[in-house]
Amino acid sequence: MKRPVQTLALVALTAAGTAAIAIPVATAQSQPQDAATAVSAPKGAPLVTGLPDFTRLVDRVAPAVVNVEVTLGARGNSQAQALPDDMPEFFRRFFGPGMPLPGPQGPGGAGPARMSMGSGFLISGDGYVITNHHVIAGATEVQVTLPDRRGFTAEVVGSDEHSDVALLKIDASGLPFLRAGDANSVRPGQWAVAIGSPFGFDQSVTAGIVSAVGRANRYANQRYVPFIQTDVAINRGNSGGPLLNTSGEVIGINSQIFSNSGGYMGVSFAIPIDVVMNVADQLKATGEVKRGQIGVQVQEIRADDARGLGLPDTRGALVADVIQGGPAEKAGIERGDVIREVDGVAIGQSSDLPPMIGARAPGSRVNLKVWREGRLRDVRVTLGELDEGLAGARPAARTPGAQQNNPLGIVGSELSAEQRRRLDLKPDEGVAVARVEGLAARSAGLQPGDVILQVGRVTVATPAALDRELGKAKAGQTVMLLVRNRSGGTQFIAVTPREEAK
Repeated sequence: MKRPVQTLALVALTAAGTAAIAIPVATAQSQPQDAATAVSAPKGAPLVTGLPDFTRLVDRVAPAVVNVEVTLGARGNSQAQALPDDMPEFFRRFFGPGMPLPGPQGPGGAGPARMSMGSGFLISGDGYVITNHHVIAGATEVQVTLPDRRGFTAEVVGSDEHSDVALLKIDASGLPFLRAGDANSVRPGQWAVAIGSPFGFDQSVTAGIVSAVGRANRYANQRYVPFIQTDVAINRGNSGGPLLNTSGEVIGINSQIFSNSGGYMGVSFAIPIDVVMNVADQLKATGEVKRGQIGVQVQEIRADDARGLGLPDTRGALVADVIQGGPAEKAGIERGDVIREVDGVAIGQSSDLPPMIGARAPGSRVNLKVWREGRLRDVRVTLGELDEGLAGARPAARTPGAQQNNPLGIVGSELSAEQRRRLDLKPDEGVAVARVEGLAARSAGLQPGDVILQVGRVTVATPAALDRELGKAKAGQTVMLLVRNRSGGTQFIAVTPREEAK
């Protein structure tokens, strides 16, 4: 059965008007199922023509983009200082003491207070302004300057570190403001525009395309944000400014870059506007943000993991640990389960789960599709309130061991009651790893000081039990080990024993 040919609309905004160019794009779905087809256009037929003119867009939206000037305390913005300039390749804030304004002690002086700048935008005519949390963190005073040069001392209504969103209020009315777009409709390849104050240059406009959506940030405490990645030129001072679609709607807040040097290198990140508005609404109503949680620690699923778990693919979030007394434990979720769907929405990778759950209110219910022992199960969970204070246990001390007696060459050692208490383990779980003699286990990352909690779905508490369960492994058969590692995290490690490991 043939499906309709899809049409890609490229909208060009010009000074004279708006012209829409429709370009038919044949896809694999529009061709017979048994025919192999090229996804490129026929030779000489461009898929995209013309370049957009953003002048009308900028004329319309720029009056709602503001400059945010912050007076910092003596120690300045500690969040920005925590990231040294010579650290290679990480997400960097665009704002902080690295771009000070001249003050009483000179540029970057050591006086009692310093100043720095970021960006923001109006979301209502009565003076509510959105910016980044890291822009105003540690501020003793916040000044908002409109494009018409009117300045206001802003009230910080509330700020949320985990989403990096802050809500400000200025005493004004009848102001131009930006309309929120649909972040869920953002797709790689579409045009995006940023307006802000890089290095203090107000109302700077840059444009590019969306590079990816749903990016996880492994380098900062923002696992509840599925970032939009773009190649829009962003630099220090752009933080808090809007990322816009070609309709002039806000699709995100420019927040971070990935850089070797601290400057723009073609990889920029924005917080999706639906996340922003959810946080802003909560801050406006209560001054704080509450998030739902199911009470699990999850990890990515690699090909080896999928084989060991009997999964058909690597989609989903593998449950490495379950918080005792939490919503997941009450609902019957266990270590080794794989969460594949939340309310019918597929989980592609483990980083998809925290934003989906965190966006829901505590007390709400979600329906999960969970893979366990070769089949899917339906689990209904009532969400609890997120408690960031719940941390992993401390690492185990290295303990002497006996001889290994299993095909993976893992030498186990008994844990004392005190060690189990410090690791927050049950009395009947956990075997310390004293030595790793097998190549496969070493290659998988297992090291002395780790604690093995389970082999597959079987809990082990003694070296003899560990040897017994590992002894069932055959060469070429992947074994899943649940490990409390030396840094206190809990994760599954897939190990495939080889003939030489015996």
